[in-house]
Amino acid sequence: MKRMMIEKNNPSLSIRFQCKVIDLNRSSYYYQGQRLRSGDQALLNELDEVYLKHPFYGSRRLKEELNRRGYHVGRGRVRRLMRILGIEAIYPKPALSLSDKEHKIYPYLLKNVEFDKPDKVWAADITYIRLRQGFVYLVAIIDLYSRFILSWRLSNTLEADFCVEALNEALSKATPEYFNTDQGAQFTSTRFIEVLKSNEIKISMDGRGRMLDNIFIERFWRSLKYEEVYIKSYENVRECRKGLNEYMNFYNQRRLHQSLNYLTPYEVYRGVGSKLEEEGDALKSAA
Repeated sequence: MKRMMIEKNNPSLSIRFQCKVIDLNRSSYYYQGQRLRSGDQALLNELDEVYLKHPFYGSRRLKEELNRRGYHVGRGRVRRLMRILGIEAIYPKPALSLSDKEHKIYPYLLKNVEFDKPDKVWAADITYIRLRQGFVYLVAIIDLYSRFILSWRLSNTLEADFCVEALNEALSKATPEYFNTDQGAQFTSTRFIEVLKSNEIKISMDGRGRMLDNIFIERFWRSLKYEEVYIKSYENVRECRKGLNEYMNFYNQRRLHQSLNYLTPYEVYRGVGSKLEEEGDALKSAA
């Protein structure tokens, strides 16, 4: 773990400099030193569900909603938990602040881009996955045309490593023209960006707040959590990984999507869907 490489009391090497050398976001370093307080786990789970239903809620409205549900919390605590979850209200902000000022932010390139074929545009995002005691982070990479999940990884930290691993796995299958993410420090990290550049992929980043730019993967998170995570109670990371692996296979291979004309993501991604539609049209004509 990169945090173990940091020397806290080195008078000649600041924490900021050491984080920069090993490509570790300072917010990740300081966050990992925190411990969950009593009652935080239940609040995190509740906050995750509220945010999934109302992603436009900021800390004020999230606080009020939690209070209505019987959790007497202040706005400061809600903000702290939002940082742990890695979430913020989805709405445009007049002045965009960067997740890590030392990382380069790339412009949003998808405004006039049509998602008209597989591997045209990929996107990635990170979400929180609850365990019976504790939690982990999940990153997934999705093909926006087919909704096919190309790769995913779990991590108990917000360091960039698990995102880079997921990216490398996805690129072992194909290469997209565009890759879209938010401005999170994991996706703006040097290692992540270098992989994209070395594969000559056009880098696109949403403004903080995201609006509807990453809506397809947000819909996937909703499906994953309501169809898998919330109806189960994972005891540990091993059980979580097993459950997620089974769901990912179901989602890609067997889950029918209304928006995909009731085909599966795999069928659309591999072009099987067009053949099935042609056969269906032929049968209708024959009838």
